[in-house]
Amino acid sequence: MARYRESVCRLCRREGAKLFLKGDRCYSDKCAVERRPYPPGQHGSRRIKHSDYGVQLREKQKARRIYGVMEGQFRNYFKMADRQKGVTGENLIILLERRLDNTVFRLGFAGSRADARQLVRHGHVLVNGKKVNIPSFLMKPGDQIDIREKSRNSIRIQEALVSAERKSTPAWLELEAPKFRGHFKSYPAREEVAMPVNEQLIVELYSK
Repeated sequence: MARYRESVCRLCRREGAKLFLKGDRCYSDKCAVERRPYPPGQHGSRRIKHSDYGVQLREKQKARRIYGVMEGQFRNYFKMADRQKGVTGENLIILLERRLDNTVFRLGFAGSRADARQLVRHGHVLVNGKKVNIPSFLMKPGDQIDIREKSRNSIRIQEALVSAERKSTPAWLELEAPKFRGHFKSYPAREEVAMPVNEQLIVELYSK
């Protein structure tokens, strides 16, 4: 499986926006986007005028990088969203939000989506009492998420929960921090998802 192994702060700088890929570091004055607000590389400080296609491409890349999804998988999500009733762009964002790794991150069991993917892959997460080690597993209303009992002493998970107390849990989720448990109550509405992505540009890109 392909995997990005370079500095993730370069991705934020490339997109010119905070993608919150490094957890608490993104909220501090160490954030690379604030310290160097221009694209990485030798010619990063030059002004670049994007074409319409370039603007659409950057928006798609931004969404991909936020959720940590590869190109082929992202395209499959778009096809699924296009087949569903409703607005394709909104359906796409909701599908991405339903991923298990994203849900673990949103509940506060991990400091970033990358950390959440690792927790899931290593078998630390239970869905409805059963171990699920597939980060792309799609949650549905009524699903219960638990951190495996043997994993609850993990300093990494405990620190993530402490950090999560300073943030609010999304309306479509419910967190029971003392029990290391969360509930997926309902599908999120697009207006409930605070995401700096214009999904309509992604739809325009894939509709060509």
